Amino acid sequence: MAKLSVKEVVAQVSHEFLQEQGLCLYDVEFVKEGKDWFLRVYIDKIWEDKEEYISLEDCEKVSRFLSDRLDETDPIEQNYFLEVSSPGLERTLKTQSDYRKYKGRLIEISLYEALRGHKKYQGVLASFDEENIVIEDENKNEIMLPLDKVAKVKLKVVF
Repeated sequence: MAKLSVKEVVAQVSHEFLQEQGLCLYDVEFVKEGKDWFLRVYIDKIWEDKEEYISLEDCEKVSRFLSDRLDETDPIEQNYFLEVSSPGLERTLKTQSDYRKYKGRLIEISLYEALRGHKKYQGVLASFDEENIVIEDENKNEIMLPLDKVAKVKLKVVF
């Protein structure tokens, strides 16, 4: 049997606990910075009828749980610092679920290469499928962008 990645280990260990708390695993990073390793776990709320965001208490609760569980099972060879946080307001949209969740919201799209003279587009997420993202710009024009040209999609927050 293949050895699980750190991301898979964290997902397995935390899945049930996160669901019980009304949370989900957004992303996991295991990176070396200088001489130290960091396990960064990003959590999000599972939205039912309204938008809800991660609190400091949510991060503390998950941090304590993961710290205890990972110490018990000791699946990671290196010493590391555990950090648990929200993905932030200008989070990257990674999954179809993210696109559904944030449909109708302002997003910024970065492309691998220029398309129609631009590498960045901003607009309201109008629709999406397996091949394209459609945004509506400030003039109410629909712009279709092929997903295979998209490097990054993130929420855009205007203050």
